[in-house]
Formats: sequence, C-alpha cells, structure tokens
Amino acid sequence: VQLVESGGRLVPAGGSLRLSCVSSGRIRGSYAMGWFRQAPGKEREFAAAINWSGGNVYYADSVKGRFTISRDNAKNTTYLEMNSLKPEDTAVYYCAAKLTSTEYSGKYYATEYFYDSWGQGTQVTVSS
Repeated sequence: VQLVESGGRLVPAGGSLRLSCVSSGRIRGSYAMGWFRQAPGKEREFAAAINWSGGNVYYADSVKGRFTISRDNAKNTTYLEMNSLKPEDTAVYYCAAKLTSTEYSGKYYATEYFYDSWGQGTQVTVSS
C-alpha cells in the first residue's frame, strides 16, 4: 500500500491543523494506522495510532488531549486533528500502516517496527 500525507503547513502556536493520510495501491485487507513525527535533530517518535476497525486509539503522552486520530475506511483516509499546537510539535509527520485485522496491545502500535508501510511525510511548523 502507498501512503500520502498532506495538510502540513506553518501555523502559529495555539492553532490547529488536520493532517490527512490517503492509502492507495493494492489494499489487501484491513490496516492499523499510525502517525509518527520527527523533529530536527531528533529521532522519530510515536504520536498516535488507530486499530484496524477504528475502535481503539492510542496516543503519546505529549499529544494526549490535544490530538485526535480518526479514519474513514470508505475513503481509505486517516486523519490527525491537532489542536493547541506548540512550537515543540514542529516536526515532519509520517503516516504508517500495518496490514492486520488483529488487535494488539497498545505498546505495539507505538513501535516503528510494527508497521509495514510508510509515507514520505508532511512538514508541520508551529511558530512561537
């Protein structure tokens, strides 16, 4: 499956953004989806994930209460709604997918190696 992220841009602190991740290509079944981010000079880190059915969501502590992940399976699209943005949210945001219809413990969704496919990323810059 191919993943394409969009929606990243420059936004002032306190603002909001919605990122989208569209899946295309040979979609063979159900996918768990995740959002990760990588700030300049730092390792890529987990932000949010949603299981294959959309019934379970997982968040990093740093974004909990501010970010919301959702999915529209009919549109093959996963969203990341980001509110109350902070300068420390500045990063390239990556969408990731894992082919599965199995539910896993939340810790797996936060691990990069859990996922099979990755997008190219979209830049989010939050100005202070």
